[in-house]
Amino acid sequence: MPTLEFKGKQHIYAHHLTVPYRPLVPDADRSAGPGAADPGSGTAADDNLIIHGDNLHALKALLPRYAGRVKCVYIDPPYNTGNEGWIYNDKVNSPLMKAWLKENSPVDGEDLERHDKWLCMMWPRLHLLKELLADDGAIFISIDDTEVGNLRLILDEIFGEANFVATFSRVRTETPAGLSRKTKTVCEFVLCYEKVKNSRKFRGIPKVSPSANTLMNQSNAVGILSFPASTPTGLKDGIYEKGKYGTKRYPINLIETVKVTNGKFDRPLKLSGRFRWSQAYLDRQLSSGVRVRIATKNFQPSYEKDEYEVEAPPNLLNFEVGIATNEQATTELEEIIGQNTLDYPKPMSLVSYLVNAVCDDTAIVLDSFAGSGTTAHAVLALNKADDGNRKFILVECEAYADNITAERIRRVIKGVPKAKDATLRESLGGSFTYCTLGEPLDAEAMLTGANLPDRSTLAAWLLHTATGVSAGPADLESQNDDGLFHSEGSTDYYLLYRPDLEWLHGHDAMFNEERAKRIAAVNREKGREAVVFAPGKYITQRDLTAMGITFCQLPYDVHRPG
Repeated sequence: MPTLEFKGKQHIYAHHLTVPYRPLVPDADRSAGPGAADPGSGTAADDNLIIHGDNLHALKALLPRYAGRVKCVYIDPPYNTGNEGWIYNDKVNSPLMKAWLKENSPVDGEDLERHDKWLCMMWPRLHLLKELLADDGAIFISIDDTEVGNLRLILDEIFGEANFVATFSRVRTETPAGLSRKTKTVCEFVLCYEKVKNSRKFRGIPKVSPSANTLMNQSNAVGILSFPASTPTGLKDGIYEKGKYGTKRYPINLIETVKVTNGKFDRPLKLSGRFRWSQAYLDRQLSSGVRVRIATKNFQPSYEKDEYEVEAPPNLLNFEVGIATNEQATTELEEIIGQNTLDYPKPMSLVSYLVNAVCDDTAIVLDSFAGSGTTAHAVLALNKADDGNRKFILVECEAYADNITAERIRRVIKGVPKAKDATLRESLGGSFTYCTLGEPLDAEAMLTGANLPDRSTLAAWLLHTATGVSAGPADLESQNDDGLFHSEGSTDYYLLYRPDLEWLHGHDAMFNEERAKRIAAVNREKGREAVVFAPGKYITQRDLTAMGITFCQLPYDVHRPG
């Protein structure tokens, strides 16, 4: 397979492995909802997340909890056109690399090595994103023709050429700028790779009638007629005249008369207004899940149904499949936040379409170049539409992470009262925990007490480093006096630790024969082995090996069983 060589590659080839682990620090004041009320409870780890900080460090911080769990990654990195002025700030421990990067920063159009620097920036982040993806997950990356060729080559190397899915072409504008005498750029691209090649089909275009599809975005729609198989809770038997029964979802003003017997609607139901279906055919369609949309004030209906074509989605993402342009995305953002916020935001319809292609309604969706927060908005809107429980994780390094990225999501959670779009006026619901990155977990600094992490944070880091297993802090509390904090396969993991330097230097922190015998008894009874992390021991490893125990001294040893 061809590989791409670029300046600096030898220095960043394994850089993702050396990035220090930094814990996530919840900020309750910037969060929306109760997720960060008790940072030590683990609640924040189960909430949606917005992380303000370097995305390389943030991705490393997510590994102990989310490795192998993210179903969909969507990122919109700098296109490296020379106009962004982005800064390469990864702390790569190479004097040659540091000297090279110092010469030109920020990276702009005059920098003849900007492509090398962009690749150096993307390489370790793509490696960490791959670790976070589930085996049946997929990554989508928006890019234009400046770096699409280079990106394709490094994705082939990192994800594997066989895991390439498609290059989607996206119509990004209806009014392309005349920057070239040769062409006007209308399209950009979305590259897609799977974590592991599999036979799972992506879901394609929603299957709705053309008229209903057109009407979905019309602001003058009166309502949607949709009849459940049984009556909603609290609706008693009886005759319900026009206008007497109604909710936002089932407006009675679209029905002449409804009779309810034994908690079910009596058929046939009649629509007031002209419709091209017979009543019998309409009844059959309603029972199969078709919704009737009334798009005019005189009740002339159209119809739609939540289905997906059997065929995979087309690789042209345009208006016909419901994808908006960047201009529409800008209008969308300005309606929520205000004027002059961010350049070139992505439309919510694009992210929704991609998420729906690969995700069920409980999936975790990650965006590590969060920008205006479109991905989180799309996830909340999808949850609102189908009562799903998808989760989002956003990472944004810029200062606007709070006042634009997070603020957009705060507003759509509550509702935007003055918005023209009805869906924006309504609250989408949901919550998120706003986090920053804590100080790096430096094992050497533990010797002096300069940087002692709390027990659950250290346990999560040790477990992931030792086994690759991801678990939240709340899952790793001590289960007994000997420090048992996790069981995986046939191995139990123990940690003797307190964030107290005096205690760590004392006898209570030492792994002694008494503790070893208790653990050995469990091993014999249950046919298990044990790994024990502690500052020191009063028993030889030879004796421990006979007991089925492997000892790892803190802060030096991290053992990864073969």
